[in-house]
Amino acid sequence: MNTITTTNFNFPGQKSVYRGKVREVYNINDDLLVMVATDRLSAFDVVLPKGIPYKGQILNQIATKFMELTSDIVPNWLVATPDPNVAVGHLCEPFKVEMVIRGYLSGHAAREYAAGRRILCGVEMPEGLKENDQFPTPIITPTTKADNGSHDEDISREAILANGIVTEADYLILEKYTRALYQRGTEIAASRGLILVDTKYEFGKTKDGQIVLIDEIHTPDSSRYFYAEGYQERQNNNEEQKQLSKEFVRRWLIENGFQGKEGQQIPNMTDEYIETVSERYIELFENIIGESFVKADITNIQERIEKNVLSYLEKR
Repeated sequence: MNTITTTNFNFPGQKSVYRGKVREVYNINDDLLVMVATDRLSAFDVVLPKGIPYKGQILNQIATKFMELTSDIVPNWLVATPDPNVAVGHLCEPFKVEMVIRGYLSGHAAREYAAGRRILCGVEMPEGLKENDQFPTPIITPTTKADNGSHDEDISREAILANGIVTEADYLILEKYTRALYQRGTEIAASRGLILVDTKYEFGKTKDGQIVLIDEIHTPDSSRYFYAEGYQERQNNNEEQKQLSKEFVRRWLIENGFQGKEGQQIPNMTDEYIETVSERYIELFENIIGESFVKADITNIQERIEKNVLSYLEKR
């Protein structure tokens, strides 16, 4: 099946291109950003060798939907979505931290906890928890925003302020917005029979100095969801939670001897495995959004995106 794993567009007024792990961002006249969600799959800060059909469309459409559903509580960068894989928004200067918020002891936090650590990013985790238990209150555990090829690193609020990465005034706003977004995301997830376990947000500043939400929000790449039905029963029985996130990819990689560490080889991803990942992402979309997923035409994705973006830019 056709996928889009890299782009090389040349749009009118294009100043530069930034290539992230999954998204490619085109600067138009130092005014707009055209963000293309590719079908690349990233895990353990490594981009895996094969694209996942429809993944970019899924991520873009989930993020767009949640930008709309949260714009009343937190301003965001989004202006338009001229193509299923594309979001256009205001040029922003990103903060060099990712705001991770965790309502449950899962993923990285659970691995740290299992290793005996009780402080994560300067935040104390209470004793007596087991994996996937709910925290008494959600905790914010920021990471540095790494360049491609580098790993995001845990960092404390104190270190962020001490190193001047973010000013205290701005950081207070980031924390406030992070908690508000997580609360709204939790409510929306509950209405879909889901639990928003943890997620991350990225913020930037517009030219006029306004702090806004950028990048993605509440997607399976940036968030972890559990099915609410049977959650407590599974916890009581020490069973794995049924979840909606790309944790299933991480688990598959770990089982096949890969965690992004030096010297480790990425396991072979067969066409059959790629298809199952694509199906899981579609399942994620339909459960998170509560609507059927409509597959875009992928006959020639590059051509489709270029045509739609050029048409949008010409009309502005």
